[in-house]
Amino acid sequence: MGAAIHDLAKGRETVKICHVCGTHEWTITHHGLRNLLPPNVELIAGPGCPVCIVPASEIDEAVRLAREGIVITLFGDLLRVPGSQESLLEVKAEGGDVRVVYGIRDAVRLASKEPDKEFVFFAVGFETTAPSSAVEVLKGPPRNFSLFTSHRRIPPAMRALAEMPQIGVAGFIAPGHVSTVIGVRPYEVFPRTYRIPTVIAGFEPLDVLFSVYMILRQLDEESLRVENEYSRIVQNEGNLRAQEVMRDAFETVDARWRGLGTIPASALRLREQHSAFDTRKKHGVKTSEGVDTQPGCRCNLIIVGMAKPADCPLFMKSCTPRKPVGACMVGSEGTCRIWAENQQSFPNIS
Repeated sequence: MGAAIHDLAKGRETVKICHVCGTHEWTITHHGLRNLLPPNVELIAGPGCPVCIVPASEIDEAVRLAREGIVITLFGDLLRVPGSQESLLEVKAEGGDVRVVYGIRDAVRLASKEPDKEFVFFAVGFETTAPSSAVEVLKGPPRNFSLFTSHRRIPPAMRALAEMPQIGVAGFIAPGHVSTVIGVRPYEVFPRTYRIPTVIAGFEPLDVLFSVYMILRQLDEESLRVENEYSRIVQNEGNLRAQEVMRDAFETVDARWRGLGTIPASALRLREQHSAFDTRKKHGVKTSEGVDTQPGCRCNLIIVGMAKPADCPLFMKSCTPRKPVGACMVGSEGTCRIWAENQQSFPNIS
């Protein structure tokens, strides 16, 4: 496979292939795949970490709710994501009722057991986790429960990257997990409109390498399309039942992403008929613009693949997995966190 990739890349200018999945970044970094590629083929990490792209303004609102005595339930990765001034972990340390759960169903159970308290589930994630949020809303949770939705959609983010000439994306590796839900069709716009070949890939090292080969082959043949390398799992139409429950529960809206600004039609919000369970309406949440990037931090550039973690002056100095400054160092799928945890295996990572 390596020889075939080198042959296809020979004589080309730099080919930037962008993936939008934290698990792909883990595979690439943990197995040292970048070291196997020719110098003119560059794998860059896009906004594939669902925790990393939560804007500071949403963290700020969750902090405010916790200070008002509302119970905030969330995935553990969210605890240390920085808001404009503080994280939910800091609020918890000061006595705020912030509880880590394994999923939305756990949060619903907690709300049922403590009907005298108001519970909020901070719902993050891409199309992979959105169906589980939709199911619980459609089932009718207890009245003291609401959903603070921070679900985002991957294809609009990819479109934003495609429209940023300073990045120069020549190929997309589409996320396998998301694609099991949405299928193949949402990616057709990239070869058709942006002339960017796109390959849906699995998560083994050979999956990623083969997807690189498939993209280079398309460029060589000048026949650009969407290909499904992960066909053992991803169906062409995706998961129709999951798509149905998402349509029933959510509508699509414009939303802010940390590092990318506002992206049209990139988020899911509860439909009006489910407004009783919408934290924004129930508790008067107003997500104004927050401070997404702290001084010296380059998360805003790392999230879109315009910088590598090693380019950041804070990386593994004042910003470490134990004491993160930027969101990219917090989430287990964050690029900085992955690079930091793999430095021991690949000390010359750059």
